[in-house]
Amino acid sequence: MNMNDLLIEGSVSSPTVRGEWENGILYMEGDSYPENSYELYSSMVAWVASYLKESSEPLTLELTLLYLNTSSIKVMMDMFDEMEECFQEGRQVAVNWYFDAENERVAELAEEFKEDCTFPFKIIGK
Repeated sequence: MNMNDLLIEGSVSSPTVRGEWENGILYMEGDSYPENSYELYSSMVAWVASYLKESSEPLTLELTLLYLNTSSIKVMMDMFDEMEECFQEGRQVAVNWYFDAENERVAELAEEFKEDCTFPFKIIGK
């Protein structure tokens, strides 16, 4: 793990978050209904902001999120907004959102996010 990498260990109510600076990939996997999403995700949001500011390489989010509460959704919207701004300025950013075919609610949520984004945003059933 290099010093710019990020790791937030998952719990019952929060996903594992792993940021690989060298590869420009942020992974999130699990459920997300922590009591304070902004506090939990502050280091993740900061990591994404730093990466977009300091690196010129593409950024890809690899998401396998099963459930998100309202405050988690707001954090994701803010992060996608920031990615959208950078995309408009010519940065390469992308989201790959994986979902279980039996969990259509997550696919619907991902579709709602996708509607607000013009950067590549794939919703992938598995």
